[in-house]
Amino acid sequence: MDFNHYFSERPKSREKIFTIKFEFRGLVFSFQTSPGVFSYRRIDTGTRVLLKHIILGRDWEILDLGCGYGVIGIVLSRFCKRVVMTDVNQRAVELAKRNLVLNSVENAEVRLGHLYDPIEEERFHSIICNPPISAGFSLIEEIISGAKEHLLKGGVLQMVARRRKGGRRIMELMEENFGNAKEIGKESGFGVYLSEK
Repeated sequence: MDFNHYFSERPKSREKIFTIKFEFRGLVFSFQTSPGVFSYRRIDTGTRVLLKHIILGRDWEILDLGCGYGVIGIVLSRFCKRVVMTDVNQRAVELAKRNLVLNSVENAEVRLGHLYDPIEEERFHSIICNPPISAGFSLIEEIISGAKEHLLKGGVLQMVARRRKGGRRIMELMEENFGNAKEIGKESGFGVYLSEK
């Protein structure tokens, strides 16, 4: 299977709209998805594990980095003050915008661009990411090394990965860049990792 399509700017696969329902903490969400974006047929296990173990404050402003069609940002919008969602994939961004409307979300927005480019000088209480491990660790390093300057003091980077396929390396990179890193949850072969600024 070729994974390169979902983190490219313009997916080549033909657009075909699917709708997924997802329940979280008693709330039901609907998402329109399509080929050309990550995990378009179902909510992936990594996202489910991340949402289950995530640390979040009611007054927080968060960045959903590499948002795909918007699951993490839209779900978390119900539990925090504000969400900014970014993705390099134009189809994912369009779907995420539709999904904001579909779920009546008013405290979130979606921006197109590579990693931190769309947010410039903004700072957040948390940056949350289900990174594309298959894109290679140079991209993962870019995500982690760029996070610190976009976090408020005391802000946290939270990431999810398969524990045997990237988890250890992510922890090492987080430790190198932040001076601290810990696993805050694990389930179904995935770990959720946190570093604090």
